[in-house]
Order: sequence, then structure tokens, then C-alpha cells
Amino acid sequence: MRLCAAAVFGLAGFTGLSGVVAAQTRTPDLYSDLHWRQLGPFRAGWATMVEGVPAQPNTFYFGAAGGGVWRTNDAGRTWAPLFQNGPASSIGALAVAPSNPNVIYIGTGQPEPRYDVAAGMGVFKSVDGGTHWQPLGLGNTRYIGRIWVDPKDPNIVLVGAQGHFFGPSADRGLYRSSDGGRTWSHVLQPGDWTGVVDIASDPRDARVLFAAAWEAHQYPWLSYFSPPAGPGSAIYKSTDEGRTWRRLSGGGWPKGPLGRIGLAVTHAAKGTRIYASVDSKEAGGLYRSDDGGTHWVLANTLKAVANMYFSRLTVAPDSPDVVFEVGQSIRRCTNGGGRCDIFKGAPGGDDYHHIWINPLHPDHMITGSDQGAVVSVNGGATWSSWYNQPTGQFYHLETDNRFPYWIYSGQQDSGTVAIASRSDYGQLTFRDWHPVGGEERDYDVPDPADPNIVYGSGLGGHVTKWNARTGQVEDVTPWPESNYGKRPTLTKYHYMWVTPLVPSHTGTPSLYLGGNVVFRSQDQGKSWPVISGDLTGKTADAKNCDGDVPLAAARPCGYGSISTIAPSSRNAQEIWVGTDSGLIQLTRDGGAHWSNITPPSLPMWAKVSNIDVSPLEDGVAYAAIDGHRIDDFQPHVLATRDYGQTWREISSNLPRDHLISVVRADPVKRGLLYAGNDNGVFVSFNDGGAWQALQFNLPSAWVRDLAIHGDDLIAATQGRAIWMLDDVEPLREIATMQFSGAHLFTPARAWRVHPNNNNDTPLPPETPVGENPPAGAVIDYWLDASARGPVTLEILDSSGQPVRRFSSSDVPQQPPAERYFAKAWINPPDQLAATSGMHRFIWSLRYARPDAAEYSYSIAAVWGHGTPVEPQGPWVLPGTYTVVLTVNGQRNTVPLNVSEDPRVQVATASLQASLALSQKIIPALAQAALGYREQRALKKMLDARFPEAAQIRAEIRTAVAPLRAEPAEGAATFESVAEMLTGVERALESADAAPTPAQQQFVDNALAKLATVQRAWDDAKAGSLANLNAALARAGQKPVMIPDKDKLTAEEPDEGADLP
Repeated sequence: MRLCAAAVFGLAGFTGLSGVVAAQTRTPDLYSDLHWRQLGPFRAGWATMVEGVPAQPNTFYFGAAGGGVWRTNDAGRTWAPLFQNGPASSIGALAVAPSNPNVIYIGTGQPEPRYDVAAGMGVFKSVDGGTHWQPLGLGNTRYIGRIWVDPKDPNIVLVGAQGHFFGPSADRGLYRSSDGGRTWSHVLQPGDWTGVVDIASDPRDARVLFAAAWEAHQYPWLSYFSPPAGPGSAIYKSTDEGRTWRRLSGGGWPKGPLGRIGLAVTHAAKGTRIYASVDSKEAGGLYRSDDGGTHWVLANTLKAVANMYFSRLTVAPDSPDVVFEVGQSIRRCTNGGGRCDIFKGAPGGDDYHHIWINPLHPDHMITGSDQGAVVSVNGGATWSSWYNQPTGQFYHLETDNRFPYWIYSGQQDSGTVAIASRSDYGQLTFRDWHPVGGEERDYDVPDPADPNIVYGSGLGGHVTKWNARTGQVEDVTPWPESNYGKRPTLTKYHYMWVTPLVPSHTGTPSLYLGGNVVFRSQDQGKSWPVISGDLTGKTADAKNCDGDVPLAAARPCGYGSISTIAPSSRNAQEIWVGTDSGLIQLTRDGGAHWSNITPPSLPMWAKVSNIDVSPLEDGVAYAAIDGHRIDDFQPHVLATRDYGQTWREISSNLPRDHLISVVRADPVKRGLLYAGNDNGVFVSFNDGGAWQALQFNLPSAWVRDLAIHGDDLIAATQGRAIWMLDDVEPLREIATMQFSGAHLFTPARAWRVHPNNNNDTPLPPETPVGENPPAGAVIDYWLDASARGPVTLEILDSSGQPVRRFSSSDVPQQPPAERYFAKAWINPPDQLAATSGMHRFIWSLRYARPDAAEYSYSIAAVWGHGTPVEPQGPWVLPGTYTVVLTVNGQRNTVPLNVSEDPRVQVATASLQASLALSQKIIPALAQAALGYREQRALKKMLDARFPEAAQIRAEIRTAVAPLRAEPAEGAATFESVAEMLTGVERALESADAAPTPAQQQFVDNALAKLATVQRAWDDAKAGSLANLNAALARAGQKPVMIPDKDKLTAEEPDEGADLP
């Protein structure tokens, strides 16, 4: 089927939509200090293209299907992102210039035309090894299959553009540049439906090139029964380095229609040898030509290596008779392709897309698959891990109501995940996520009453029920017949690429599943009565439903599926449904009756990607429309305020050429909206009247879903895993705040959660980890201009007594503790800012750090995020506090609620007892520290003035002796008492519990010893030191004076000159 150009249109001409709200934006400096944190998991996603640097055998690159470009310099042990802030994140082609590895070209848009495939924005180039990138145009090609760079001149480049998968395009074909991409010549144009997916050259003569053309287009509906193929698929040859081309049709070449073709070229005894993997229903397999394409032989009939997902070939650099084919596994084919053996693969099919072998070090290689990129340095005997790349492609989000709450999602090709929103170990690691039994990519929904039960949807309407207690997965599919890979009209029910499975927490707990009808279960999946007819536009009198169905006939023939379900949180009987065929349906009586409320001008097959029903207002809903499968990449967000009777488009200033996948209404602030497009996140403060970026540090990625849990915004990306924006309260206030002076935002509830309970050896820095939320109270404020003096922040308790005070004039200081590790384990102390803009300050929920004789670093450390110095200070009690921000004499106050960790079952009296004991210890610690410092200062002065070997008057020597006397073994000292008290204080700070009787008794014992030591020291100062000063006076010398308290400092530790 060919899509008619007239059918490819957008929503700009909506006649059934009311006007757009007047634009109103907020200056970004009002929320500029917000920060996305990556949760993970570090389970890789699609790696579409891989390459290495021959002269640097441990350096490799890969391009991700939705996660940009990555590089390793240690053979896959660690990976660093290189291309993560561009206008596209999907990589289809990657080429490192052979003559200069600092020159890298990438083509965006992956060339595998599956149902949801991320589009690109052209070609980009780096001349410094990936640090900086410049666009080179060709943006309208959308999907790029291959880039070839001349082996001697990095400015000569060929780009194979597959072009639009969902419509005709004159931009398909092959492009050539001789000036490094500044200008391009369209040197091969096979047709509006045929692009170029592969390029290869003769290794002995770069003027001889081959290109694989592929006639490929896809349908707006889920289509697996008709792979992309056509008469335009062919091999072209150039003998002038790509300036001119001719189509090959040598003897033995299969007849069309052909699908995707993969190429590899080498040199054998008879001349130029070409290997070609050909996707063909009748004659597919591995072909070989030994004379540059004049004659062909079918070397191997194995068809599994050639289809629209994978067809790339790689010739072994040390043998023209050995070629590697990628597919569900990697096959190493010998004897010119005649015999193929499994080289790498696993049950389930890893789906490999490319393998690159270092021509100078053939044992060094890299391969990219659906599960990520892995490296071998021993010829494939062992490989690096793909559990170190946060490039997973996630589609839908759900959360539970545990504390900390968990997030659920399905990952393309790799499976399911439940991941904690925060870890008890300072960072999110492999300890903090696990699979939940469902299938890849679809919905995973925790039971609202029991998070140990998780429901998952899968391909073809498959539904599972996972039990965390037993680990078993129960099949609870409504109708055990899958339509996956089948014509939709051949099965009773049919489903989309991602099958919506949605819970309703209003009224009777329910689960809704979308196929061509809506199923509902109210008994934990045991039964699924159908509560609707076909909602996708199927009609009884449809015609032309056989064969390749025309676009206009596909919807009435019943090819559509439900793409989103949105139960109202205000009315259990109200359910909104959207379809991939371009319809919006509504029931307000629990499914008994349905109304088609589709805007009249919504094009057929413009997928309703999601609907979000307002939790604050009746009749209000928002819809994200994704038209990319009818070749419309423009943003479309719709809104209704009357149950769909009228709609208005609220896309206004959203970036052009970037489709919208999701829109969410804030559950607290009316008119505050969030939207995710194929490159990032946006926010509107006025119900869609105007939008602005909410990107911050979030890398470019297709944002498939957004979820709001309490005060947190969560993003599921298709290529960069799962991210979270903690505490969006400032965004809720911005819409109504006045822009003058200073503003102190109302902080979210702060939880008394211990940030890191780890007592094991910290994880090595090379271990990939996600980021924990801030530990403590998140306090946000905004200044319209830099303050004229210090900015102060005070925390007052419920009686108005000061708890903590911070000032922008405070000098950041680390307590003196002996550092015996690299400095990167330490974070500088948080500093209160006084400059203009929005600032986020974290209060640890602790009283000030006690003055102690000695401090030490905790083993509860996180690389790059700090290693606490103990003692840290006692925790404040749960309760209500007041935050006071003073700027230029103006006081701003807001309440702060501090709550106990809900998992900790402890009486308030126990916490009060713990704090009381800490408050008893702290002054004693300060007293012991002062005594210790005084004694240390006196010893230094005595050693400096009266060395042991020096000639000193007898009277003075006699007076000094008692001051130098060492205490008896086991006798109490300031230092030993401080050690006793510090140990108990650290124990009290480590857990929320009442002090034990032993701790109480131990502290009393320490205080008694402290009193004894203090009396002895006071006596020594009044006696021995006074006697010494009297003897010095008689000798005409200056007295020995212990410095005042404020001049006595803690002893700086000896960290050694060898520490980094």
C-alpha cells in the first residue's frame, strides 16, 4: 500500500476547535535551580550502531536508538554520554573518520521502522572527539541508515537517508559532501518511497562504493503481516567515490519485491567481493558476488539474518571468507558465507544490530543489540556488561503508595522494572530495582491495596499477575488469543503496540484494559467483562478490507486499537478512551453508553497518545495527539472544559517538528500543565496558553510518559531511562506569585529519613548508580536581584525558639577529620546564595554539629555526593517549624512540616528521650573538646619554649615537669571522655529509637569522669601553671598563657601528601 500524499496532513486547520488562551510565560529564573535526577535502572536499551578507533583499542562508541552517543575508553567498563543536548536523541548512523578519530559524524533517526520509532533531525559532526557538535543539515530526511567517510579525507562524506517511513519524501536517498558537511549534493534519488539504508566501499579503492536502497514505508496501525518491501529495493554502485551511481542487476540477484539489504565489501583473490543480506519472502538469505556485483550466488538460505530490524554485515579484517551476520544472535559465517555458526546470543533473542571489529587488533570488537553495547577484547570469549548504560526505553509509568514509593514501567525489549524513588543506601543501585513479572514495554500496575501484586500487559492483549511473595506469574489474559503479528480482522480482539492497562482508585477498585473494546476487572484479574462495543471506528458495512487496505478504509475495517484509557478520579462512572485511529470516546455511566466526542477535524489515524482527566474540575480533560504515523511531526495538545463537546488546541508555542506524547494536569494547581515531546519536558502555567522548557539537566530524549506522585514529577524516556524532578511546589506557586523583592516558597513536607544506612564497603566509583532525593527539608527561594547584604535563613520550632541559622556570609568549612581517601568522595558544604534568581537550599533536619575533640568520616559514603563527618548533630523532632528568610531587612516566613519516616514505628516520647540525651551530651562534648584543646595548646607552647634537651633554669624545669606528666594508664582524660560521648552521640544519630539503659548509664559514667578530669585540669591551671608563671616572672621571662576559647581550633588532621 502507498499512502496518498493528500492523506498526510496535520491539525493546524482544526475548524472544530475554539481559540487558544492568550500567551503568558514565567521567567525561567523563577525555577532555575530545580534539578532532574536520574533513577535508572542501568539496564541498557537499543544500541543501533557501534564503532571503534583502530589505533586506540580500548576506545569504542555506540549510538542508541533513543539515548544519543556514548563512548568508552576502558573497553566497556564505563560509558560517558557525548551527544545529549541536541534536537534529537535517536541515532541511526555513526562514523569515526579513519584518518582522524577526532572527527565523528552521526545521523539521527533510527532506521528500523517499527511502530514507535524515534525520528531524527539530520546529521551532526564533532571535530574534537565528541565534546562539541555542530548541525550539518538534512533535517527533513528524518531517518538515516548509514554514514561513510573517506579513509584518507575526513571531509568526504556520504549519508544514506532512509527518509520518512510514514509518507513519501523527495529527501530520501544518498547525499555526498566534499567539504565536511557544509554543503550537500543529492547524488542518488531512488524514489519518494525508497531510501538508502547501507553503504560500503572497496577496502583497496575507496572510489568504488556500494549503496543499499530500501523501499520502505509503514502503516499508521500496528502492522507485522506485511514487511516493508518493494521493487525499489536494490544495490547501487559508484566508481567515482559517490558522484554517480548505477543500479546493479547481475546474474543470480533475486527478483523483487525485496526488503532491507545489508552490505559488506572486502577483497578476495578474484577481486572485489560483496556480501549482501537480503530480506525477501521468496528468495531471502546471504548473497555473495566475487566480481564487484556482476554475478551473484546465494551463499546461505538462512533468512533469520535479514529483516527490517537487522541486516548489517561485517567482514572479518583478517579473512575475506569470514563474515559476521547480526540478527537474533550473531552468526560467524565461514567459507564465503556457506557455513554459519552461532557466535553470540541468548534465549529470547538479543536482536543484534551491528558488530565492529578492530582491523589492527581483531580480538577487540564491539556489538550493539536491543540490550545495549558490549565489548570483547579476547575475540568474543567474554564480553563487558550492558548493565552499565542508562539507555533503556520506557513507555508508561505507575506508582504505588508505599514509603518510599516505587515506580513501575516496562522497558522495550528488556522487560519490566519496579524501582524505588529513594534508597536507604544513599544512592539507587542494583539493590533498589527488580523485575515485576510482566512483558517488555507495556503497562505494569501495582494493586492499589497490595503493592506485592503487580499486573502487567503485553503484546496481543496478554495480561499477567505477579506475586512478589511467591515470585510466580499468573496468566490472567481476558481472552487467550493473541493478535500479535496477525491481521487485526482475523481475531476477536486486537491490541496496539503498547496495550493500555489502567487502574481506577475511585469507587470499586478496577482495572481497565484496552483492545478494540474496553475490558474491566474488579476481582484482581479473575474476570474481565467487556464494557463497550468496538470504539475504534469499525463499521459493519466496511469495504476493501482485504489485502493492502487503503488508508481511508482501514478504520472502518477495524484496524484501529485503543491507545489510552483515562478513568476520572472524581467520578467512578466516567471513563475517557483514545484510539490510534484518531477517535476520542467517553462514557459517564460506567460503560453502559459511550459517546464519540472526537473533534471533527482530528485526522484519521492521528493517534490519541494520552488523555488526562482533571482531578480538580468536572468535565475538563487534556489530550496529546501524536500524528507521526501519518507523517505529521507537529505538536498537538487539546483541551476540553465541557466533556468533549468543544475542544481547543493549546499547542501554541511548543517547538515545531517535535510531536507530543503526553500531557498531565497538576493535581494541586489548576491550570498547571506538563507535557512531554520527543525531545524533552515542558510546562504551562496558564492552562496551555503558553509553554516553556522544563529541561534543566534532563538529557534530550523522547519523553513517553509523565507521572505526578505527591510533589514529584517523574519522566519515562525512550532512551535515557527514568528521571524525577523532586518537589515541584515552586511551579505551583509561580503562577500566582508577585515578582518583586524576595519570595520564599512553601516547602513540601520533610521526612526524617536517614540518607544512608550503609555499613558495608561503599560501592566503587565505576559502579553505575542513580541519584537519591535531597536528604532533609528542601527550601526554595527567589531573589529579584542580588542582596545588598547577607541573606539569612532561620529555622524556628513551634515555640519560636531558634533551631538553626544559616547565612550567605558563612564561610564553608569541613570539620577537621582525617581524610584517607580521594577528595572526590567529599562534597563541599551547602552554601546559602545571595545572588538573583531561584535557589534551592537543603537543611538536613539536624541541630548544629556539636563541637567535638575529634571528627571522623563515616563509611556511609557516596562517590561524588558526599561522605558525612560524624558526629553530625541530633535530629529535630517531628512537628511544625517556621522557616524565616531575611533579605535586605525583609522577613519572609513559611511553615515547614517535619514528619517521621512512616516505616519507623516509634513513640514520640522515645524520640524526645533520644534528643534529651543528645542535648545532655553536646555541652559535655564541647567542654571536653575545650579542655583537650587547652591541654594540647599548652603542650605545644611548653615544647617550643622549653625543649627537653635545652639548658633551662632548675626552678623552671621543676615547674614545667608536672605540666608535662602523662596520665596514668587507664586514667580518664578529656580525649578519652570525648571519645566515649562521641560514640554514644553517633549511635543516637544513627537510628530513631529511645536510648538504651546502657547508653544512659554510659553517658552518666562519662559525665562523672569528665567532672573529675575537669577538676584536675582546673587545679593544674591554678597550681602548676601558676607556679610556672611565677618562676618565669622571677627569671624575667614572659608567662605561658593558654589562648582564649575562640582562638583554640581543632587540630588539622595529617592527610598526607600522597592523597589525591
